[in-house]
Amino acid sequence: MHAVKRQMILGVTGILMMLVSSVCFGAGIPDKVTINSIQKYYAPVSFNHAAHINKLKDCGLCHHHTTGAQVTDPNCARCHKNSGAQATVSCKGCHTAEPFTPEALKQQRDQQPPIYHRDKPGLKAAYHISCLGCHEKMHGPTGCQDCHKRNDGGDAIFKSGKYAPKAPAKPKAAHH
Repeated sequence: MHAVKRQMILGVTGILMMLVSSVCFGAGIPDKVTINSIQKYYAPVSFNHAAHINKLKDCGLCHHHTTGAQVTDPNCARCHKNSGAQATVSCKGCHTAEPFTPEALKQQRDQQPPIYHRDKPGLKAAYHISCLGCHEKMHGPTGCQDCHKRNDGGDAIFKSGKYAPKAPAKPKAAHH
């Protein structure tokens, strides 16, 4: 009797593991992702999603619980321990690009239950918290220009490139 029960448990566990891995590594997962939320100032970032998947092997490290991976943070697990895979797994699916607009602040104020996710960072902060934290641990690139190539709009706002202030002309020597 115990052997049959054990085989059932092992079989169900095996099926679940295949489902989780197919959610994370299955078809439809892009090899490259273009991040262009700040294209007004920077060229779009071409994110090599496939290389990150091959290196990390755990989608949940970036996508939290959205891929159906086991939630490891005890605070999150209070509500999300049984969360399944979500329809949207992109960062911008949960993190607002403009977190301080009246609409975003109202949505945050009116959310139910009201106590959780008040500290959810905006999109830019989510990228930087996740990306920079991991890059520091894994010795990846951490400089701003490593990932973000400033465009003409960025040069204008940061007064660089052709928009950089010109050095004052040196006074000509007076001839007597």
